[in-house]
Amino acid sequence: MANVEKLVALTPEMAAMLREAVASGEYASASEVMREALRDWKAQRAEREKAIEEIGRLWDVGVSSGPTTDGDEAFDRVRRALTLKA
Repeated sequence: MANVEKLVALTPEMAAMLREAVASGEYASASEVMREALRDWKAQRAEREKAIEEIGRLWDVGVSSGPTTDGDEAFDRVRRALTLKA
């Protein structure tokens, strides 16, 4: 790794967690811990972006479905319909 740039400052607690992960043998180096953390962070951001896009899509579906109905009125209609069928 000839091209290395140091960017991260950690709290003492985070640094201790990182050292413990390496000392336990779970990771070979602190850099390995950080690379995995960044991969996880990147994946989480991608999932969040997909969720935001899906919410936007569902919003558009809802808006295009027509005018809104008051929730209480809608439930009253359903209750009356169920009472008439009983």
